[in-house]
Amino acid sequence: MNGLKNEVVLIIGWVAAIQGALGAGGRIFGDKPWGLLQNWWDVPTVGYVAILVLGAVIASYGEMSRRRAKI
Repeated sequence: MNGLKNEVVLIIGWVAAIQGALGAGGRIFGDKPWGLLQNWWDVPTVGYVAILVLGAVIASYGEMSRRRAKI
């Protein structure tokens, strides 16, 4: 069960990081954000960067938990 939790945390982290990167990239390099979040909320560029960083932190935690479980 713990392995499944680690995988879910890892997937959530990656999805959040990708959505943050798409939103920030769209705001910086395009005319509007890319990804799914722009369909539901109007998030500022700083918010997308925060989502990217938070997703990366969650994904790295999931990856470290997965590696610890293998040992």
